[in-house]
Amino acid sequence: MKQYCILFFIIVTHLTLAQKNTDFRIHSHNDYYQSVPFWKGVSAGASSVEVDVFLIGDSLYVAHSKQEIVAARTFEKLYLEPMQKLAELGLQRPENLQLLIDIKSEAYTTLDAIVKNLKKYPELIHNQAFTFVISGNRPKPIEYNNYPDFILFDYQGLEAVKSQDIRDKIAMVSLSFRNFSGWNGKGRLTAVDLEKVATAIQKAKSLGKPFRFWGTPDSKTAWNALLRLGVDFINTDQPFDCAQYLNSLMTREHTNTVFSEVYRPTFASDGKRKKAKNIILLIGDGNGLAQISATALANKGELSLTQLRNIGFLKTQSSDDFTTDSAGGATAIATGKKVPNRAIGVDADGNSLKNITEILADKGFISGIVTNDGITGATPASFYAHQKDRGMTQEIKNDLLKSNLSFFVSSASNLEQKKRIGHFNIVDSLRKFAATEKQKLAYFLSQEEASSELPIAVSTVLNYLEQKDAPFFLMVEGAKIDSYGHANDIGGVIKEGITFDQVISKVLRFADEDKNTLVIITADHETGGLALPQGNVLNNEIEGDFTTDDHTGIMVPIFAYGPSSTIFRGVYENSELLKKMLCSLGFLE
Repeated sequence: MKQYCILFFIIVTHLTLAQKNTDFRIHSHNDYYQSVPFWKGVSAGASSVEVDVFLIGDSLYVAHSKQEIVAARTFEKLYLEPMQKLAELGLQRPENLQLLIDIKSEAYTTLDAIVKNLKKYPELIHNQAFTFVISGNRPKPIEYNNYPDFILFDYQGLEAVKSQDIRDKIAMVSLSFRNFSGWNGKGRLTAVDLEKVATAIQKAKSLGKPFRFWGTPDSKTAWNALLRLGVDFINTDQPFDCAQYLNSLMTREHTNTVFSEVYRPTFASDGKRKKAKNIILLIGDGNGLAQISATALANKGELSLTQLRNIGFLKTQSSDDFTTDSAGGATAIATGKKVPNRAIGVDADGNSLKNITEILADKGFISGIVTNDGITGATPASFYAHQKDRGMTQEIKNDLLKSNLSFFVSSASNLEQKKRIGHFNIVDSLRKFAATEKQKLAYFLSQEEASSELPIAVSTVLNYLEQKDAPFFLMVEGAKIDSYGHANDIGGVIKEGITFDQVISKVLRFADEDKNTLVIITADHETGGLALPQGNVLNNEIEGDFTTDDHTGIMVPIFAYGPSSTIFRGVYENSELLKKMLCSLGFLE
């Protein structure tokens, strides 16, 4: 029976933890050890700073032990004078700044000296923006009311305080974390320790005062756990790191509510040793392994993408940099050559490199591009254009008009009001796109709805291609995964990842019905240096932690499905992908 009670408690606790606590304060523990005491904690946004004091003679010194006392480091100089300056200058500070004074010497004489010191600063003791709380060696609770109104106390117990007068003198409740758990802040609290800690917090908070643990592990995992458990003051020796982590936590946690229905492939044609007739290449811009993991875990643990069996990794370095951009990455895929960053379909000397749509045009293929980016974006442009810099938009547009593409679908353009762009006929609806008999087609997705329209657009294009007798090459880009990676927006990354998987579902279904289409899914690079420190698969919750707002040099996964898909396994350069695609079509050995 006890085991069932513990299990029930843990389930209830986890449901409680799912409620994000935003009403937290940071306590700069042992603040006097900071390189710049007081100012560092306050500038980090700490609402509470802790100072240990010793009374030696008539002076109050700041130190953790008598052996550490330095004559110049007095209570007044390190804390009261800076607080006075803070008040005088009217500098930005927490709404209420608490000074937790931990008495290390004899309680009564030291507290008398503290009161005497504080009375020298009437601007502080009569200012509601400052609170002075006595911790460490303290008088007995029954004696709390013997001290001035500006002196409050840190209550360190769980016993109920019956006297209202005494309760009014208590500013907070503090307990040693080590009395309940030996957790080191890595991994998770054990079930038994979680029960002990949560029960202690519940009892402490029933006293109606803010609560703090001291002696807690000092890590992101611990800060997160304490926050979710409802601890009011998060104890830390790293106020800047703690503040940055906790203050950004709401933006780095995402609960998914829109899902990709998982398509389970038949595998009837997968891995068959026969030539593919068609290729559909899907590029998730910036979509690294962490982005795929985040999307899968937020999508009830799986995706259509994660059903696939033939998997490899691409090395993405450009010819001139450890970290590629989209132009260098996509050009390597499209042309089979490593090129400098920003180059679109040209080598380092500006010489044009033949891309896959041009190679296949000579063999009677229809080629097209679908993207929720602009058609002149670096990734799509790498499959038709030849310019030294991705910023040469007009020149890239001119290359589009001369390209071998049979059609394209992209987000809104300033050209969309026209009926034609060169030889491309612009249609104003996807229905007309599927029904038209014209050979050169363009359709523009709305700027605001480009991502949500992408799966529909891909379905329309696949229906269009199904009516053709010729083999085809189709490149589909999920461009906005990259945009949200740059913005360090985990919710956006997952949202776009879900949309991209909806596209993948449609493409896999088409490949199963067609049986002659090879599907390749990869990325040009990873964006954001994303890590996934925590989450909850049952609740579709993910915490994302980004290390950069730029691209990274990490390898990206490649998935393949259909005829000849096994040749895409392994670890290789992104520039090898063109040769493998041509091999799958029977044009190379």
